[in-house]
Amino acid sequence: MAKIMAVNAGSSSLKFQLLKMPAEEVIAQGLVERIGMDDAIFTIKFAANDKAASNENVEVKGSKAKFQTTTAIKNHQVAINMMLENLSDLDIIADFSEIVGVGHRVVAGGEYFDKSVLVNDDVLAKIDELADYAPLHNPANALGIRAFQKLLPNATSVAVFDTSFHQTMPKENYLYSLPYEYYEKYGARKYGAHGTSHRYVAQKAAELLKKDLKDLKLITLHLGAGASITAVKNGKSFDTSMGFTPLAGVTMATRSGDIDASLVSFIQGKENLSNDEMLTVLNKKSGLQGISQLSSDMRDLRAARKDNEKAELAIQIFVARVVSYIGQYIAKMDGADAIVFTAGIGENADWVREEVVARLGYFGIKIDADKNEGCREEADISAADAKIKTLVVPTDEELMIARDVQSLMA
Repeated sequence: MAKIMAVNAGSSSLKFQLLKMPAEEVIAQGLVERIGMDDAIFTIKFAANDKAASNENVEVKGSKAKFQTTTAIKNHQVAINMMLENLSDLDIIADFSEIVGVGHRVVAGGEYFDKSVLVNDDVLAKIDELADYAPLHNPANALGIRAFQKLLPNATSVAVFDTSFHQTMPKENYLYSLPYEYYEKYGARKYGAHGTSHRYVAQKAAELLKKDLKDLKLITLHLGAGASITAVKNGKSFDTSMGFTPLAGVTMATRSGDIDASLVSFIQGKENLSNDEMLTVLNKKSGLQGISQLSSDMRDLRAARKDNEKAELAIQIFVARVVSYIGQYIAKMDGADAIVFTAGIGENADWVREEVVARLGYFGIKIDADKNEGCREEADISAADAKIKTLVVPTDEELMIARDVQSLMA
């Protein structure tokens, strides 16, 4: 069996998972946070072994082990070196050559890529070229690819694009009402994001419903710190909430979601903000954080909502925006077979699911309160008389990346 690494490189983070394929068995998973800082946090979770028990930085609970250390990590190259060294030192792998394939999440693929591809110089050049479409992500993604190619030169390298799943959207759904020449000259259009997650949960939803994905109309709700909603029609992305960048769509943890462009210009003038400063406000100071002036974390807002009017307002705005997109997509697809909750909030916050669905009774969307309560696993939580099903499907983008690597290797 082959060992494949799935990698998600952020601007200051590196998330990874080592899988045994085709068994789809997770060997180890980890996260490097605060890359570029003196107090970066490095974590690996894996099956306990003799080396784990003798390491002072490893916490062992039953059959599971967790290695964690805080140290200076200068850049992604250092983070990847550290990851590979620890995989070896902790006896997770015997030799680097065991890793035969590496799949990299890349946020923006533009119109160049409608599927995952083997990485070559031309692919890397296009990822660099598309940095304007995802300035916080594509440069980090490219850094990760180059670093792994240097350290594992014999491993197959694959780029898996967040945007590729959405390349099936019809023009009426992805074009903005701007002069057409802006699309022709600059690629000004909706690209979406979280495509790997939406693709995965749509496939799992079809399995849960015991139907062919090509025969279904689904609305997949990736609700986390970043949130997006996708209409999946006959197995393909038909429309999605995120736009030219991941800033558009529903209210998110710190991102504004949809906003009148004239208001942006108005605030920029009043506050004397540069373009970069305004984008920082929209991306990092808005959303749940900006409305509540308390926290970007839905758990904090829930704890405070009874006594904090702004925390309650932030929750209500979030729920209202999600409901609006669900209604819009039901209308666009002329119905739906199921809505599918996934990602951090979608999978874990049963109360958010309850509040969203409570506003959708008109469509025949109802949940069974007992099935919903505490549900954090793959499940159908629909009420018996629901006309449109409600599902919970934990996402697994790393598994999708590994599957794509295996397929392209074959």
